[in-house]
Amino acid sequence: MKNLIMLILVVLLVAGSGVAAGYFLRPPPDATAMADPDVDPGDETSDDPSETDEYAKMSNPFIIPLIEGARIESIVVISLAIEAKAGSIATVYDMEPKLRDAFLSVMFDHANTGGFRGAFTDGQNLERLRRQLRDVAVKLMPDTVKNVLITDIGRRDS
Repeated sequence: MKNLIMLILVVLLVAGSGVAAGYFLRPPPDATAMADPDVDPGDETSDDPSETDEYAKMSNPFIIPLIEGARIESIVVISLAIEAKAGSIATVYDMEPKLRDAFLSVMFDHANTGGFRGAFTDGQNLERLRRQLRDVAVKLMPDTVKNVLITDIGRRDS
């Protein structure tokens, strides 16, 4: 029982440290505009709508424990990015705490229904998770979010 409590404390400490580090070390929301002074951020003359999309990488990965009985059997780590309409990256970063909360709820539900067991990277399984994440993000930010991208995923079994 002590080992379980220690493991949970370590996971929470690592996650909290990562969140704090990501919050304080993230680049300013308009870093891409400052990086290339030749690009006018207001220039939307492109005919391809995908060229006007912007991507906001969530500051830290999500850590999802997979619990079997009263024991953590595995830990899933997922990194996400938000595809948003042009000029809305600052808004996405301002809403990141609410987005993280909603995403965690979706991922915990996914874990509790067995979504991270077995072949968890199966195309249909990932598409179901991606769709649920997108639905909750669009519900929070309907005029901003276009999609949620899973940029990295891994599972570590104990």
